[in-house]
Amino acid sequence: MPKPIVAIVGRPNVGKSSLFNRIVGERIAIVEDMPGVTRDRLYQDAEWQGREFTLVDTGGLDFAEDIITSQIRKQAEMAMEEADAILFVVDARQGITTIDEEVAKSLRKTDKPVLLVANKVEDFHKIPYYEFYALGLGEPIPVSAAEGLNTGDLLDSLVNVLPQPEEDPYSPDTIRIAVIGRPNVGKSSLVNAILGEERVIVSNIPGTTRDAIDSPFERNGNSYVIVDTAGMRRRNRIDLPAERYSVVRALRAVDRSDVVLMVFDATEGVAEQDKRIVGYAHDKGKAIILVVNKWDLIKKDDKTMHKFERKIREELAFLPYAPIIFVSALTKQRLPKILELVDFVADEASKRVATADLNNLIRDAVQATPPPADKHRRLKIFYATQGGVKPPTFILFVNDPELMHFSYERYLENKIRETYGFEGTPIRIYLRQREARDEKV
Repeated sequence: MPKPIVAIVGRPNVGKSSLFNRIVGERIAIVEDMPGVTRDRLYQDAEWQGREFTLVDTGGLDFAEDIITSQIRKQAEMAMEEADAILFVVDARQGITTIDEEVAKSLRKTDKPVLLVANKVEDFHKIPYYEFYALGLGEPIPVSAAEGLNTGDLLDSLVNVLPQPEEDPYSPDTIRIAVIGRPNVGKSSLVNAILGEERVIVSNIPGTTRDAIDSPFERNGNSYVIVDTAGMRRRNRIDLPAERYSVVRALRAVDRSDVVLMVFDATEGVAEQDKRIVGYAHDKGKAIILVVNKWDLIKKDDKTMHKFERKIREELAFLPYAPIIFVSALTKQRLPKILELVDFVADEASKRVATADLNNLIRDAVQATPPPADKHRRLKIFYATQGGVKPPTFILFVNDPELMHFSYERYLENKIRETYGFEGTPIRIYLRQREARDEKV
């Protein structure tokens, strides 16, 4: 289910981004070795005391000085609408400002929990943070995001006010499909064409689809729910705070999906924002189908599709497993094949490999190509097992996880895919240290 959304609001230079980075910690690091993966730090997952949530940093919002007050007020209003909890950050060294009062005035209207965070408090006895009681938002929580002081108490207070997870309204057999992509690539038209009825507003105005709209349907005895999401745009081209928070709605849709349809415009190709969008789905371990829409607008010869596919593979080198389909929502070209692919990749993401078969495969792969030695030490793989599905997750028990080179891990992944497929889904490989006496292979 989607994680609660926690928005950080406040005027510039109060330390919102510092607090964001302090809370998410190492989770913000890029872990992909493959090229073509980019990250937008506007949002990151975090966890405290077993409660997971998505943190949204409004510190990435840059406004001209002449409209800063009204725009920050809009930040707060959007946070009130979209977030499950709000961290209102103020500068304890500077004291209350007019902008702080304006933001507080807006936040006092919400029924969402608001925590007042007095940042830049390195000495609780010397900085008079209690003056922020005057904002009418309860007791200020003093912290130093830069030094990490008292952030644990802040997070304790935060998780106590987060809403409890909601029950899933759909049966376990229902395949959840999230349709994502930049504005104007034809997501809404594609959803309507799949559903066979006009359930979603279609417009050429970017950002028309503000909400993530669930549309349950059945086809050939199978149950689905398809979610059309707001188009996600590059940060420097998002003009409205509402559109920034519509991105969060799209992330929620990805979080609760089984299969992601990443939609491209055939006339535009792959853009940097496409990498960000589909990279989020990849990081979340979702099954992915790359859908090239508006294929009817392309002048074609017998090599056009091959060239386009090769270009996509080059730009999205971290998604070699994702199938590509060329369609037209307008002419209905190849549309029936989309659900066929959805069924296929959903099954692949749920596939399990028998432990004995997996260990035989790993043993044969190691014998064919032994791991490289590192300072006269060589990786030994004692035992392998599949730990989960959606995405398929494999656990390797080894003598020393540090000896596993990323290229050898990729070699093992490729061997697993050669034997068992897993088309359309990421694969996760985790390493556990085990002594040689526990060897079972």
